[in-house]
Amino acid sequence: MASGRDDLLPMFVAEARERLHHLVSLAGAVAGDAGAAGEARRELHTIKGAARMLGLGAIAELCHRAEEELQFLGPDSGHYLLQQADALAALLDALEGGGTSAAPPDEGGPDPPSAVVLPTREKTPSEPRREQGELEVVAERAARLRILAVAAGQLVARLEGLVRAASQAVSEPHPEHALALLATSLRALAAEMDAGQRRLRRVADAQLEALLELQLQPLRPFLQRLARHGRELARSLGKDVEIRIAGEDTRLDRRIVRDLEEALLHLVRNAVDHGAEPPSTRRQRGKPPSTSIQIQAQPVGRRVRLVVSDDGAGIDGRQVREAALRRGLLDPAQAAGMDDQQALRLLFLPGLSTREEASEVSGRGVGLDVVSAVVSHLGGEVTVASTPGGGTAFTVEVPVARRGEMVAVLRVAHVRFALPAAAVRECHLLEERQVVERGGHLLALLGGAPLPFVSVARLFALPGAEPQVLLRGSVAGEEVAIAVDAQEAEAEVLVRPLPRYAGGLAGPVEGIALLPTGEPVVVLSPLRLMHTAYSRGSPPATPVAAAVRVLLVDDSFVTREMERRVLEDAGLEVTTAADAEEALAYLGEGTFDCLVTDVEMPGMDGFELTRQVRRMPALAHLPIVVVTTRDRPEDRLQGLQAGADAYLTKQRLDAGELVKLVRRLGRP
Repeated sequence: MASGRDDLLPMFVAEARERLHHLVSLAGAVAGDAGAAGEARRELHTIKGAARMLGLGAIAELCHRAEEELQFLGPDSGHYLLQQADALAALLDALEGGGTSAAPPDEGGPDPPSAVVLPTREKTPSEPRREQGELEVVAERAARLRILAVAAGQLVARLEGLVRAASQAVSEPHPEHALALLATSLRALAAEMDAGQRRLRRVADAQLEALLELQLQPLRPFLQRLARHGRELARSLGKDVEIRIAGEDTRLDRRIVRDLEEALLHLVRNAVDHGAEPPSTRRQRGKPPSTSIQIQAQPVGRRVRLVVSDDGAGIDGRQVREAALRRGLLDPAQAAGMDDQQALRLLFLPGLSTREEASEVSGRGVGLDVVSAVVSHLGGEVTVASTPGGGTAFTVEVPVARRGEMVAVLRVAHVRFALPAAAVRECHLLEERQVVERGGHLLALLGGAPLPFVSVARLFALPGAEPQVLLRGSVAGEEVAIAVDAQEAEAEVLVRPLPRYAGGLAGPVEGIALLPTGEPVVVLSPLRLMHTAYSRGSPPATPVAAAVRVLLVDDSFVTREMERRVLEDAGLEVTTAADAEEALAYLGEGTFDCLVTDVEMPGMDGFELTRQVRRMPALAHLPIVVVTTRDRPEDRLQGLQAGADAYLTKQRLDAGELVKLVRRLGRP
């Protein structure tokens, strides 16, 4: 269960230190207080469970030994607990410092990495002072956000009071007087709430900008790394290449830099492998003997433009059209009406290349579709310009920082989808005569120009009325027509990558997001929709199935977060609860297909929660999975006797096994 482990380590350390402070505070009482000893054992148990799931064997073993020892209380129990707390603190210090003592192999569990290293980097003397100042600003704004949130809560309380007054007023003999006063009060309250919401938005926006500023970094090391890679590749291929970089001080969100690295490396490899010409050829064309490749960055408003260009062989649009014809992506009529620049945009379709033989370095064109997909996912766009014999330039433009992505919310039958708003240029009412078939391709006639056409309803085998709306979209400069039932609104969302276990949803899907209302939506990939539109015939439909709804209960935030990510990555819909009481409240309010619960929790434990659920007629058949560190046969028997359908131990927990089990139990 190592997925997402690195970014969970800081969370684990923070949570473990909080529980460590509690353990120290209990040390003075454990010798004579069975309740305090039980509380200490529960804290150790929780740390142990999270440590085992992260593969931190030494920490898990220390907590396990201390938990066992504290079952036998004596006059030295407090001193023993302090010793173990000190040892645990030392292991946490080693974990933060990148030491290996915190993570020896855990017998019977997953093999951890040979070393645990938290991300660090060298800082100049001025950076800590600058970061400290920025963090102080962030902390101050966070306090202001909390104050505004409290004020909003007070307004809600006033609103509830007015609701009660209105309920009483309607039963009076002459309610119109009271209702008039209520209307006046509601108008005043609405004005206050509007002003408060504007203040909250301003502070939240400023807070976001401050946090994003902390994520920005100069591109110098990134550009130098790309150039170094290009030079090494040129030497290995025996090519005469000169690589220059420009715009090193341009700053970009480090998360975007990380996601862009492979895409930009591919463009550099293409420039060296495809673009660089032999010196003899260049002399015949009147060029210097060395091929010149430039990697440059430039800020453009709130975006950053990255260009990888060369003065090499260039790309022949005619050859691209011929390759597209051979692969059935174009019919002769389409090819005849396409100029060279339009033809170059076809290079971003999967597998299209003018090369007949694959290169060990950059393949047979495979990869430019991935470049376009990565850039599109980041809210950017990639374009290409080239002249045969005159060189090629790939331009990537992305936001300077990763914010929420604007999407167009679409409806098809009873299902909502989202599409990156940047890809939608126009919206038209669809008329039947606008869709025609030519050479095995469906085309939409917009403004007299035929565009590749794709129906979302057909892609997902959705019933209902014929599509009413035609969206004119753009991908890497190439246009496509997308048919849906309605375009409802635009929304700002955070798009998560497509889950690894999504199965049939792969294809035209880019990721998953939550709308501001909390409703999950599938985010469509413009690039994949375009590829579908260029494919001959009707693609196999991908039916949309309802996600399994899971209630996950665990008092450890780290353990809860790890299990939540595993289940959500599998496409399951997860609600989390920190204890049994909160879980029962959720079960009373909503509908779930499966309950996944820990055992050791404050207050009611997981066994008692299971028994209570089984006593409720409406929930008697709800599948329940117990996930715990308690692996004795008698514990397993107790869980099954309480009514659990399955019993898994955290130290041997396999992500795939958990997902398959929950999916099987939760879906008839």
